[in-house]
Amino acid sequence: MRCRTGGRASRRGRDDGKPRLKRQAFILPTLLLGLVLGALLVAGLRVSNWIGGADPETVASGTLQSVREQARLTPLAARFVAVVTSTQSRFGITARKTLIMPGLVRYEIDLARIRDRDLSWDGATKTLSIALPPLEIAGPEIDLAQVQEYGGGGLLTALTDAERVLDQANRQQARRELLRQAREAAPMRLARDAAKRAVARSFAMPLRAAGIDASVDVRFTDEPRQEPSYLDRSRSLEEVESEAKARRAREGKQP
Repeated sequence: MRCRTGGRASRRGRDDGKPRLKRQAFILPTLLLGLVLGALLVAGLRVSNWIGGADPETVASGTLQSVREQARLTPLAARFVAVVTSTQSRFGITARKTLIMPGLVRYEIDLARIRDRDLSWDGATKTLSIALPPLEIAGPEIDLAQVQEYGGGGLLTALTDAERVLDQANRQQARRELLRQAREAAPMRLARDAAKRAVARSFAMPLRAAGIDASVDVRFTDEPRQEPSYLDRSRSLEEVESEAKARRAREGKQP
């Protein structure tokens, strides 16, 4: 699945030598959910092979050990672009440079930080609740081949260190801008949702394999309570087959 969102922010500038910022973001997230689910579900299968018939707490504890062995989960990677402009004015002469810097940001979870106390089983509702550690942002990794620069200062850059100052200001401002874009609500929500789905399914399948009809509720410890959690209800093979037969029957009736 590929998603694309974008936005352009307003341009700010000052003539006193402080950076001016022109922001434009293109988010090109690459969901790694297929690989992630593969690794986590394989871990779940390893657990379910030797815990058949066990109680929910035992299944969840065994699954947690396998999940923690995966070390880090990267549910989402997104590419952003920062466009920044800095200006230097000296001796009545002005120099200006614009930097376009793409960068890749990864959203990660340290699975090793999940403890037994982060899992709770509600026997009345048959729900396993999981609290995940905060989402971490790794990067940005700068795509040097795609970096572009425009502008110049002519005489000012030739006689002073204005160009070095402009380059340094642009690089620092561009990195800050990439991280600001990465922390915006939309990509953070995409990353959280992808992580919840991966973790919920990795616990739901071993429960089903052990013959336990249960739901798995996943949320982050640092997200607002009003944010919806991800609920994955494990289904039996009979339920899946029945649904497939009903769907085929409906399709067969269509002209």
